[in-house]
Order: sequence, then C-alpha cells, then structure tokens
Amino acid sequence: MLNKIWPLFIIFSIFYAVLFGNIQEINSAIFDSTENAITITISLVGTMCLWSGIMKIACSTSLINKLCRILNPILNFLFPDIKNSKKIKKEISMNIISNFLGLGNAATPIGIKAMQSMNNENNKIKNAEKNKYNKLSNSMKMFILINTASIQLIPTTIFSIRKSLGSKNPTQIIVPVWLATICAALSGIFCLKLLIKREK
Repeated sequence: MLNKIWPLFIIFSIFYAVLFGNIQEINSAIFDSTENAITITISLVGTMCLWSGIMKIACSTSLINKLCRILNPILNFLFPDIKNSKKIKKEISMNIISNFLGLGNAATPIGIKAMQSMNNENNKIKNAEKNKYNKLSNSMKMFILINTASIQLIPTTIFSIRKSLGSKNPTQIIVPVWLATICAALSGIFCLKLLIKREK
C-alpha cells in the first residue's frame, strides 16, 4: 500500500508546484532533504554500531542469561504459552533488551527470529489439532504489541536524529518518551489480556 501512496504524494506535489509556480521551492527541498538524509544516516550508523557492538559482546558473556532470568517472571506472565521454551524466551529477552536501549534496528532481526520460532511452535499445535487456518498464537500477538509499544530507557535513535537536526538538548524528550511508551505498553497488555480471556 505504501509503495502506491508515496508515489502519489510525490506526483501530486510536483503537479501542485508546477501549477502554482513553485518549482524553485521543489528544487530546494530536494537538495536540502538529500543532504539531511545523508547527515542523519551517518549519525545513526555510528550510534547503531556502538550499541550493536555492545549487544554482541553481551551475547558472548553470561550477562544475557542473567538478564533472561531477571525477565523470566515477566515473560511467564506475558507469554504463558511458551514458558517452557528457553530458546524462544531468550530470543524475546534479547529483543526486549535491544528495544529497551532504543536499538530498534538491532532488535528487528532478533524479533524476526523470535517470531519464526513462535510460528514453528504454533504450526506444531495447529497440525496436532488439524487446524487449517493460519492464526496467530496469543504469544505472537503479545510480542507484536510489546514491539509496537517498545518501552525505551534510552531512545538512542531519537537522540541521534535530534542532535543531527541541531537540537541544543536532544535528551530533553526522555521523560515524555518513558511516559508514552510505558502507558502504551500497559494499556495494550491490559486490553490484549482481556480479549484473550474473552476468547477462551
């Protein structure tokens, strides 16, 4: 859908500029936006490399296992269907930790891997029940919700973008980010748990 919407916006903008004689503004916007895109990209690459490297080092130590044990009670509450699967819980823990540190891009491949693992478990259950419908498990729904809300202690990406755009105090938004993500996560979890209970 987006690959249709964005070209329509671009075509409409160019048509509007030609119609009302704003071609110069279009040219300026193109050059300014490309320059800003390169600047932001370079800024984000440095930040992502730093935190991705830290996560890679953490994965090679016992730190991740310790963090998984700390998160275990929370994961058992959020994902009761997979509480006996250490592999999936470890993948989910790494995804949550990455998001917690504001590493959305680093969390994505781990999140995809966790979803694939949960989908495999879901397919085993469906095959056992001879269910032909492709339906998300409750754990998969919860995982999507957690990733969408994405509680962040350190919103690294936002800090980098604000700094690259000339913000004098890029960390100023940290408290609103905490409040927004925590409220989104808690309300989402409450609603999903309620819907799951009603389905049963």
